[in-house]
Amino acid sequence: AVVSTQSTGVVFDVNDASVQDLKNSGAGACSTPSELAACSDVVVTMVPSSPHVQEVFSGSDGLLKSLKPGTLCIDSSTIDPAVSKDIDSAVRAAGSHFYDAPVSGGVVAAENGMLTFMVGGDADKFDEVKSYLDHMGANVIHCGANGNGLVVKLCNNMMLAVSMIGAAETLNMGIKMGMERKLLSEILGKSTARCWSIDTYNPVPGVMDGVPASRDFEGGFGATLMLKDLGLAELMATGSDSPIVLGKMAKQIYEELCQDQNFAPKDFGVIFKKLSEQ
Repeated sequence: AVVSTQSTGVVFDVNDASVQDLKNSGAGACSTPSELAACSDVVVTMVPSSPHVQEVFSGSDGLLKSLKPGTLCIDSSTIDPAVSKDIDSAVRAAGSHFYDAPVSGGVVAAENGMLTFMVGGDADKFDEVKSYLDHMGANVIHCGANGNGLVVKLCNNMMLAVSMIGAAETLNMGIKMGMERKLLSEILGKSTARCWSIDTYNPVPGVMDGVPASRDFEGGFGATLMLKDLGLAELMATGSDSPIVLGKMAKQIYEELCQDQNFAPKDFGVIFKKLSEQ
């Protein structure tokens, strides 16, 4: 999605249904990112991967084609930090400002305006960036130079993948050993094993309402997106000469998971379902 923060909002998305929902709420709609840029002073983008961001900004109908000098661009996609830095350079050359601002918190936090934004970019306009992101998040944190927000996000998601796999293995084992699933989750959530994958986003069906596990892992954060982020984390680790033994194992596990189309389209917590069926 590409959103202008004009008084009523102007949007562009390849998903017509999403655009229509926002139009029904009073937003205007544009047919291309370029058209949106021409009428915007602040633009917020969020798309799945690096090639999508490059197309949105630098494509034939991209934002850079019509970006007005001084426009504030905030990209909340989770992409390669190196690509973000390239986009930053192109936006600067156009006389405008660019910040990477990936998010964490999941669908529930998004619905409740409780996201965490990790922002990379010059400090001088951070307060202005924060004034817009405060409408969507409870925590807006300046992480330093451009790309640093993405560094933090990829570190977060690598750790999240590792912890989700650990939670899924542990819960599956305990349940198979005869523990009642809700009681096991409650105890782990009050013990040293406590983590977000246990007490907030539990992957066991029948334990929590309002999480993907309660609706056959539909919605949420897709397993394929987690695999994409683990790949980006691995690239970052290689470039920084950082050993990530568990990170690489998590990537291998999600690669195997995503080869099965019964699991690939689902939320990344579906790793529990795969384990429980073995």
